[in-house]
Parts: sequence; C-alpha cells; structure tokens
Amino acid sequence: MKKFFETISNIWKIDELKGRIIMTLGLLLVYRFGAQIVLPGIDSTQLAQLASNTGTDQGIFGLLNAFTGGAFSNASVFALGIMPYISASIVVQLMGIAIPYLQKLQKEGESGRKTINQITRWLTIGICIVQAPAYLYGLGALGVPDSAFLLGKGLNFIVPSVIILVTGCVFAMWLGEKITDKGIGNGISLLIMIGIIATMPQSFIQEFVSRTDNNNGGLMFILIEVIVWFLVILASVLLVMATRQIPVQYARRTASGGYEKNIMGSRQYIPLKLNASGVMPIIFAQAIMFAPGLIGKSFNDTAVGQWMEVQFSDIFGLAYNILFGLLIIIFTYFYTAITVPTNKMADDLKRSGGFIPGIRPGKETGDYLDKIMSLITLPGSIFLALLAVLPAVVVKLGDVQPGWALFYGGTSLLIMVGVAIDTVQQVNSYLLNRHYDGLMKTGKNRKVA
Repeated sequence: MKKFFETISNIWKIDELKGRIIMTLGLLLVYRFGAQIVLPGIDSTQLAQLASNTGTDQGIFGLLNAFTGGAFSNASVFALGIMPYISASIVVQLMGIAIPYLQKLQKEGESGRKTINQITRWLTIGICIVQAPAYLYGLGALGVPDSAFLLGKGLNFIVPSVIILVTGCVFAMWLGEKITDKGIGNGISLLIMIGIIATMPQSFIQEFVSRTDNNNGGLMFILIEVIVWFLVILASVLLVMATRQIPVQYARRTASGGYEKNIMGSRQYIPLKLNASGVMPIIFAQAIMFAPGLIGKSFNDTAVGQWMEVQFSDIFGLAYNILFGLLIIIFTYFYTAITVPTNKMADDLKRSGGFIPGIRPGKETGDYLDKIMSLITLPGSIFLALLAVLPAVVVKLGDVQPGWALFYGGTSLLIMVGVAIDTVQQVNSYLLNRHYDGLMKTGKNRKVA
C-alpha cells in the first residue's frame, strides 16, 4: 500500500502526465454532464418507463444504455453515445478486407491512417442520420407516453432533435479524440468505460436493498457476491492479458552489412493473444440475438414460432444463452481470422531476416502461425462465451438483481478490464521513462502454454 501511494505521488511530480490526467478528467466530466441534458421538447419527468425498459435489459437497448452511461434512457443529447463511431470503425475495418482502395490506404502509414479516420468520421455522421430518427420514433415503443413530447412528433420536433443527436455524437467523438491526443490515450474506450461505471453505483444499491430489506441473504450474501465479482474480474484480466509467445530467431548483422550464420542471432518472441478479438464477438452475437425472437413473433400462429418468441425473449433463459454462447465462439474465430494477418506477419518476419526455429520462412511460417492461432483461439473463445453468459447464471442461480448481474461478465466487464489495463500501461510508460516505479510490477503479458 505504501508503494502504491508513492507511485501516485510520483505521478503528480511529472508535469506532463499530471496535465494529461487533468485534461482527461475534465473532458470526461463534460461528457457526463452532457449525458444528463434532455432533448428539447421532451418532458424529463415522464421518462421513468424508458429507464425501466433499458436499465435492466441485457439486449441491445441495455447495451446502448450502459455504453452511454444512462444517456439512452435519459433521452439525452448524447443518447446515441459513441456507438455510431464504433459501428463505423467496424464497418471500415471489415470493408478493408474486400476494397482495394482501403487496403492501399492501410499500407500508406500515417497519411493513409488519417484518410481512413476521415472516412470513418463521415460514415459516423451517416449512421447517426439513420439512427437518430429511429431512436426518436422508437421512444414511444420503449414506453415514453405521447404526453412527454411537448412539441408533438412532427417535423418541428424531429428535425431539430436529429440535428442535436448527430451533433452530440460528433461532439462525443471529438472528446474521445482529444482525450487520445491531449490526455492519457484510449479516448473512445474511456468514454465507453466511464459510461458503464456510471451505472454501477445505482445497480449495487439496488442489489444491496434487495438483499437487506427483503431478508434475502443479508450482508453475508453481499460479501460473497463481491468476492465472486473480484474473482471474475481476475479471470477477465487473465483472458485479456494472456498470450502465447512464439520464439523468433534473427540473423545477426555484421559490420559490413551482411549476415552471419543464423544460429548466432538474437532470440525474440511474437506474442499471440489468447483473445485477439476482444469484445467484438459479444457485440456481434448480441446484435444477431434479436433475430430468433423476431422470427418467432412473425410466425406466432405456429407452435415453433410461439416457442421461439418465448424462449428468445428471455435474455436470461437457457435457450437464449446457449445460442448466444455458440455465436460468440463462431464470431471469435471469424473476427480473429480477419484481424490477425498471419501471412503478413510471416512476410514481414522473412523480410526482416527472422524465422521461427524449425519452420521454413514464408508460407510455412504463415501456416504455422495460423495453426497456433486456431489452437489458442478455441479455449479463448470458450472462456469468452462463459464470461458472456455468466450474468444469466448468477441471475438464475444466485437470484441477483439483473442490473448488478451485468457487471459479472459480458461486454461491460471486459471493456472495463481492458480499458483499465491499457490506461495503467499508458501511465506506466510515463513513469518508467522518468525512472519511477510503475503501477504494475511488470509490463509483460502473462504467458500461456
């Protein structure tokens, strides 16, 4: 504990780092303030039903509400949050596989990256223009009464509100980019994390009241829940940081610029992450999980349709979570395959004079790396699927409040853990550059066999 406070003291001794932290906290405060401003023309006192329909839902609305820190259920100017930018980034990344122009930009370095960022921004605005009217017209379906729309639902309300929602998303995107440039980095991810954390106190208070007022386990059960929660966080940290290190041998250059025998070279490692896809498989699977319920609703005059509608409307049900887990495993393999370019890694390794001991450079190295990725992705995908369905398990077996259960796994917890680790590593880099001890004993990733 003493070392921790010494590290905190050292952070404030570095003027640049102190300034970046203050800038980051200030911009995050602006984002949280904006999430409380209700759209003009909506009565904020009549939004209780919207909050109840999104606050404890693990579906896409609950996901959006969590990512926006309650702005979605508040009908805030930041109701769309940063999710349109995330969607645009995913689309551009996937299109980069098939469109030669984007592939060319990816190879152009900094200038290409700036052009891709500009394309992503414009696509974000396009997505916002589509999502904003859908959100406004969907407020009624989510429980907001017509009397809450003080100006009605005509163009005099829709047009200004769409402009405000699009502007709010663009402003949130700008805040994220400023945190990345002027703050401690990971701006977009920090905005999402701060939104998720904002809903945590209320969820925990609801669970605490449920356990104590209803004689439903009392303080002892609360203590057990907190201990289990910390164990789940530990497991999430292991999933995020675990890597398989592939040994690489490099030929040593001579004074004349040539190479000596390969056995004389230095040995390094290629770190292959156990979960290279992050939380994207959960997000993809979450979006698709609406399809079975909608299909069942379309054929509710048949027994199969009624069964599908009932089973896949319960986000904590057995059938829903079995399919959810299987989709996560499938999408983990899919997303890993498109984001980990093993053939490119093999080509880069060959050009730099490196090789994996016992493996021929070139295609054979690419096949070997692809095989290793396939092997380590299986346990990683299963682990990810188990974390994703864990909230449903604790709700069914532990009678935990749905809002608090969402922090036992799924997208929310993995984002919190991943962003927290990245932020600590950013702070560590500043400390180590100034010859101070970091927040972590080591910056190395945890190795897996």
